[in-house]
Amino acid sequence: MRTAATTEVRRPSAVRALIVLLAVTAAATVLVDLLNWWYAPERGFGLAVRTGWALLRAFGFVLLVGHVRRGRTLARPLGLILVITTVFAVGRLIVPRQGVPPLPGILGFALLLLLCLAVLWLLYRSPAVAGHLVRHRGRLVIDRQGISWRETPPRRPPVAGWLLTTRVAAFTYTPLMLVPCLVAAGTILDGRLAAGPAVLFWFVFALVTSYAVLFCTFFLLRGRRWAGGLLVVVTLGVLAVDLPLCWWLLGLDGLVRDGAPLVTAGALALYGLWRSGRAGTAAGAG
Repeated sequence: MRTAATTEVRRPSAVRALIVLLAVTAAATVLVDLLNWWYAPERGFGLAVRTGWALLRAFGFVLLVGHVRRGRTLARPLGLILVITTVFAVGRLIVPRQGVPPLPGILGFALLLLLCLAVLWLLYRSPAVAGHLVRHRGRLVIDRQGISWRETPPRRPPVAGWLLTTRVAAFTYTPLMLVPCLVAAGTILDGRLAAGPAVLFWFVFALVTSYAVLFCTFFLLRGRRWAGGLLVVVTLGVLAVDLPLCWWLLGLDGLVRDGAPLVTAGALALYGLWRSGRAGTAAGAG
């Protein structure tokens, strides 16, 4: 078995700066989350779940570094949704139930916000980064020359960047529902047994949503228009189920903390559908 020959090309300075910035942002995410945990007046089960989910963002930034280093086209939409959900995940941790946030938490969140904005600027405003993020995933290829691992474009038709953004945003529906679901499970341990069936339904619905999103996006990336309409229905259904459950089981505080990130992800997915449809109409007219 042989591997395809590769040539070492020095990355542009903007790409190298983006890689360093992503590493710093991952470290800042961990430090700010731990700082919020240290200054939190109440360290209950709900805060532990939300802090753990926020800490997972550090792994997301590390994964994004790998995509940027390899010049993958997926880096842009992944970076966009990762930055937005990180800001929401950390922002909801620094606001206590009562009173004002501690000053260290505010300063840490402000620093993380600036880092996230810098990441977005490089991803979407730097020509050097845009010219670098053009590669596809490597695949195992068997041909007359033997077996090799090489970069191959996908067999599906070319996909607009906004469709990739829609896909990444839609895949966050399930984890964004599971976080408040696990927080609500803590209320059962506190003696609120009547919430048990609702929490179980919430959990199952979140898992079913992941398969529905996978089905929709599979055909959406292959140019099936009906898949876009079905994804709109799935998105509206997710919001119709998740938001009332957040309000009922977690109160107004939970609705703001856990419902707002899901609303943002849904809006981003729908906006990506609209932008991709508009681009397709313009291309057809041209």
